[in-house]
Amino acid sequence: MKRYGSLIRVRPEKLEEYKQLHAAVWPAVLKMIQACNLRSYSIYYKDGFLFSYYEYVGSDYAADMAKMAADPETQRWWAVCEPCQQPLDTRKQGEWWADMEEVFHLD
Repeated sequence: MKRYGSLIRVRPEKLEEYKQLHAAVWPAVLKMIQACNLRSYSIYYKDGFLFSYYEYVGSDYAADMAKMAADPETQRWWAVCEPCQQPLDTRKQGEWWADMEEVFHLD
């Protein structure tokens, strides 16, 4: 299992919409998240930032992320959510959410 953390800004005028969307995530999107071996998925909010955390339990992360990205229902979900988000200027090329480095963990 590998843990992932990522960060993005939420547009202030879109925060409530973003919260409402995530209070009722589409069932097909939730199913795809699980099918792609993500567990313990959480999104937190603080001071204009969204922090995402999940655990990956599969064996081929790149293939699972490609599977998720190719899913039409997930693409529709992202199209609804992305206008609420503002990527960080410091993210790596190709990232929407900026990956974070884990510097400490204790089980």
